[in-house]
Amino acid sequence: MNILKLRNHIPIASPGRREPADGTETPFRVSLGFEPAWYTRRCEVNFTERWHRDPQYRNRTLKVMKAELVRAFPGVPYWDPENNQDLATISGVYGAYPIPHAFGIPLLYGEDRWPALDSKRRLSLAEIENLEADKVLDSPVVEDIFRQMEIIEQQWGVVHGYLNWQGVLNNAFNLRGQEIFLDMFDKPELVLRFFRVITEVMIALAHRVQERQRVSGFAINQFSLSNCVMNMISPEAYMEFVLPYDTQIAESFERFGVHTCNWNVTPYIEALAELPKLGYLDMGMMSDMQRVRDTFPDTYRAALYSPVKLQEATLEEIRKDMEKIYNDLEPCDLVMADIQASTPDERVLSLLDICAGIEIKGYREGMRK
Repeated sequence: MNILKLRNHIPIASPGRREPADGTETPFRVSLGFEPAWYTRRCEVNFTERWHRDPQYRNRTLKVMKAELVRAFPGVPYWDPENNQDLATISGVYGAYPIPHAFGIPLLYGEDRWPALDSKRRLSLAEIENLEADKVLDSPVVEDIFRQMEIIEQQWGVVHGYLNWQGVLNNAFNLRGQEIFLDMFDKPELVLRFFRVITEVMIALAHRVQERQRVSGFAINQFSLSNCVMNMISPEAYMEFVLPYDTQIAESFERFGVHTCNWNVTPYIEALAELPKLGYLDMGMMSDMQRVRDTFPDTYRAALYSPVKLQEATLEEIRKDMEKIYNDLEPCDLVMADIQASTPDERVLSLLDICAGIEIKGYREGMRK
């Protein structure tokens, strides 16, 4: 089966996403992303509700932020100053939470951060029992997303961008809180119904949004799951409760990938291998990356690196980490997300130089074999 791959993509001032791989990727591609405070300090951007609901304001701020990225890191190819499509975008809208927000969970905005969920509002068991996908899909949040896309198309033409759909378990956790893990033992049938409704909403809304984007001229037919809390359940529980819905999502889109977050994916390798069409998989570098490469030879792979370690480790420590990732996982992405506002540009540039040197060395050694 031909697997259509995704590569890591971190939209400007937005949580990480994925985009179609096009074959131009180098063996050790670095994907950079910065926390919102990085932009607030340098560009005086305000990430409160207006940024998420006003496409024109978002466009103006993205223009300033992109110019700063190009100035600070002129050798990075994916911030193309000649291409303005990524300024007229829905990327980053409602941060990581458009799905739970559509289910009725309020968002708390901040000037220098992505929106957070209101922890005082979680779904009760009675609310879960009465959930209906159609009602969620008719919510004011969904209406606002399509309102924004209309504005973008009218003013700029192409509706660019990648909303953050999260994953079935992530969304259940965001909607129910940590009680969801107890519910899996106490009320498994209700949990399965809950997951089914969440899945229906995720698939239907992603199809509607992406169809609207395709009409505008933006080619998109993909779904990238975020399974950040997968390590809070066992591989067996994942296969019982979540895998059937992840599989349903995978089969509903042309391209499919899984973001696991920066933790050890090793215990879940066999479970993830059950997923069809897996075109992207990332992991923390403590994972058995060689085993991942052997198990998923046709999957675009990526390793995440800690922004704290980037800032605090010595360059020699970082070099050794990069060599291990390259030797164990290449070809792959190095995902350097959430770079802190206090991290000097020189440290980021050093990381890019280290990775480029490792890539060149690997190419030369490959030519000698």
